[in-house]
Amino acid sequence: MCIGTMGCSSSVADRRSENVIRAAILIQNWYRFTMARLETRRRYSLSIFQSIEYADEQDQLQLSNFFTFMLDHCTHPDSVSHIFTMPSVSQVVDEDLCLREFEKKIDVPDSYYGPRLSFPLTVEDANALLHAFRNEQLLHARYVLQLLCETRRVLKEMPNITHLSTSYSKEITVCGDLHGNLDDLLLIFYKNGLPSEQNPYVFNGDFVDRGKNSMEILIILFAFLLIYPNDLHLNRGNHEDYIINLRYGFTKEVVKKYKDHGKQILGLLRDIFSWLPLATIIDSKVLILHGGISDTTDLEFLNALERNKLKSLMRPPKSAPDRQDQGKEGIPTTRASKHTANQKTQHSSSAGSAEPSASSLSPDPALKEWKQTLDILWSDPRSQNGCTPNKCRGGGCYFGPDVTAKLFERYNLKMLIRSHEFKPEGYEISHDGKVITIFSASNYYEEGSNRGAYIKLTPELTPRFVQYQVSKQTRRQNLRQRVGTIESSALKSLREKIYAHRSELTHAFAQYDHNGTGTIPVNDWAAAMESVLQLDLPWRMLRSQLAQISPDGEVDFMSCFYDLKISQPIKEAQPALVETLCRYRKDLEIIFNIIDKDHSGLISLEEFGQMWKLFTSHLGIDVCDESIDKLVLSIDYNKDGHIDFNEFLEAFHVVHRLEKKANS
Repeated sequence: MCIGTMGCSSSVADRRSENVIRAAILIQNWYRFTMARLETRRRYSLSIFQSIEYADEQDQLQLSNFFTFMLDHCTHPDSVSHIFTMPSVSQVVDEDLCLREFEKKIDVPDSYYGPRLSFPLTVEDANALLHAFRNEQLLHARYVLQLLCETRRVLKEMPNITHLSTSYSKEITVCGDLHGNLDDLLLIFYKNGLPSEQNPYVFNGDFVDRGKNSMEILIILFAFLLIYPNDLHLNRGNHEDYIINLRYGFTKEVVKKYKDHGKQILGLLRDIFSWLPLATIIDSKVLILHGGISDTTDLEFLNALERNKLKSLMRPPKSAPDRQDQGKEGIPTTRASKHTANQKTQHSSSAGSAEPSASSLSPDPALKEWKQTLDILWSDPRSQNGCTPNKCRGGGCYFGPDVTAKLFERYNLKMLIRSHEFKPEGYEISHDGKVITIFSASNYYEEGSNRGAYIKLTPELTPRFVQYQVSKQTRRQNLRQRVGTIESSALKSLREKIYAHRSELTHAFAQYDHNGTGTIPVNDWAAAMESVLQLDLPWRMLRSQLAQISPDGEVDFMSCFYDLKISQPIKEAQPALVETLCRYRKDLEIIFNIIDKDHSGLISLEEFGQMWKLFTSHLGIDVCDESIDKLVLSIDYNKDGHIDFNEFLEAFHVVHRLEKKANS
């Protein structure tokens, strides 16, 4: 009897133990499945952000073609072309204007409580700047201009390629893109220490644009450059370019913060950006440059060229062939014709083609200088061998491990450190450890989207990575909430892109809808989306977030547009015109900001009409002049012959109906 009882107890215990194990396995599987789904959502959200970012860069290159078109083909150059030409430095600031003359010409009022700089700068001045910017103070325009003049003077003395040695320090810190995120720079200095003789830094370009504190970042970096010219080093990035700045926010930031002296500041910065060194080499073994390389990259040539002639890489030299169809030569065809061009040639840029590039074939030194510099500022590594056009960005090339190996053999290098690309963890190692991408702007796309990182390079040239993330709201959110925030923001951007191409998408869907049912198979829907938007996204996976399924399992393709509308419906605007204005809002805003020389926010009806007709004729946009005239007249509310251009643009942005309901 006792034995039987013990046997029953043992059997019950065994069953309980088995149930516990089963429950633990179920919980573990559920957890793994949940984490895998969250990671999938996070990855496709970041893919959406990056695809739209690269498409936007191609739009920027399209606008650079428009600048060239304006200057080369405007029928009234005296009345228009000056609008699209930034003032030369000699016009903005007399070369002989010294610090004392700025003191005489620009008063600093007693009411100003920010830092008061005196030159030469000291560490105390740099600390005062850091303290002021933490408290969201502005540096007075007089000190900004003085600082910029001194920075230009120092940069002019520097070589195109800076050579450093670790023998004079224990470690060298390398930072990547900051993009106006001041909090990231302050966090780097907090964790890693301020620049000094014992703590040297290399900042690898893209200091400006996108973020709201690009000017403060430049002031801090330039101040430490003046204090420690041998210990803080700056490389030029593709965003240190005055035409790029027109689109991505830096020009607007400067004008807003320094309205009275913004033009002088921007003129000086245009020159300063052109004087930034192109690369840094440490111990003759580690090459640091912003973008990458191509199969024609020539470091001796880059070291000898006159870098300050390249004020903007968005405007190729006058001698560049085939200016109106540059899908084969450096700058791509316009987005309006991109789909057709891709079908014909599958080319959208050429800085680094697998075939002999123009930089090696062309006898024109100016073109070769431009293309060599374009390659190192715009290129990206890929795992496949070879050197091919960078179709996503529209400039530079994709370079493979074989291209890296060839350059390393030629120059006896060990490592290439580059930036230029968003990385979720702040860094990435590729090409068998030979290429490192470092990206220092955390929360780049959205709060919680990514970490930032920097590299500590030891005397043995061993990289050590330090990751971080500026945390504001994310600490109060769990992982599901953080991924949800990123996903929501990414899908919002994607839906706006979809709406701006409504006519093209509707036409593409109709090609598959042979019976006129309004529904098509998922595969056909995905093919239509990619053929029009060309974003290289997993459309089948995204379908549930973008379109509804009919009872027979096909996609109701017009449901892509159900939850979107224009913010302020205007009776005078034809649907085709509305879509066109939505798609080209950024381009029109950039052109307007150049025309609006007094920054009043107003533009005459005549100026707008001239701008619009030139813009549409260059891009081949078919919009009736009469319809745009009626629309503009209807927005001239007080009938004074001017319109508030910001209000005009606001009338043509996409609103998400569901979000509007949630917020009301």
